[in-house]
Amino acid sequence: MSVSHMQSTKLLETELVTVWDVVCDGACRHLSEEETASNTCLVFPYRGVFMRHIGDDEAVAEASQVLFFNKGDVYRISHPVEGGDCSISVSLPEALFDEVVPDVHRRPGESFAFNKQRLGIDARAQAQVALLRHSLLNRIAEPLEGEALALTLVRRSVGERTARPPTPGFSTQKLVNRTKLLLSSDLARRWTLSEIAKESGVSPVYLTQVFRKVEGMPLYRYQLRLRLARALDLLGSYDDLTELGLDLGFSSHSHFSSSFRQAYGRTPAEFQRFAGLR
Repeated sequence: MSVSHMQSTKLLETELVTVWDVVCDGACRHLSEEETASNTCLVFPYRGVFMRHIGDDEAVAEASQVLFFNKGDVYRISHPVEGGDCSISVSLPEALFDEVVPDVHRRPGESFAFNKQRLGIDARAQAQVALLRHSLLNRIAEPLEGEALALTLVRRSVGERTARPPTPGFSTQKLVNRTKLLLSSDLARRWTLSEIAKESGVSPVYLTQVFRKVEGMPLYRYQLRLRLARALDLLGSYDDLTELGLDLGFSSHSHFSSSFRQAYGRTPAEFQRFAGLR
């Protein structure tokens, strides 16, 4: 079994927040050896997909999720989809976690710890991840601005506005996870509902009902958010934004631009300028 190689780059370190950019080549397709989290942090995938396993509990990590790592937790990682993954890791002092994270997301006890593996994040949080990464990586933001961006991202992802997500059964979560991995494996493919249901081994009606109940959105919107999150990641690599949209499966530049603007409040070109990428 190939062992995945991971590279971490520290983007920011102050008394209040530490931000890392973590890149994994994904060579380990099956379960890794057990790992232990060295600190409590929030992990925001922005490219690719991986799975984290804590006992029998599995979480699909992709760009519409934030994963919670608790100090001392033992877990395993797998990469069922080729291509590796990249994530932003944000850690705070325990006192700040106590202040920011509501009780609904934490374990009872004196020491702070999250009580779940992950939460879905909205489009604004996705844009905040991209802005934080681009600003720190390109040295546009000074430490004070970096701290503000990171704390805004944490509050947006796990603050009081977030509600307790539904707790699906084991088999239901397995079905949703399989569907997520399928959509993540080829972002540009224009799937039909029948194709997805056939690959997942259930009826189209059942799949749409279950997915919406667990994720709080229909399948098509989930796929759109995956594509838009990938666009946020690639904006600095493309001069031709029409080509970027077509590469991600959008039918035209206008479709890409309007979808991007509806999600993030700016067109792709405006976001490039706002983030200092052009």
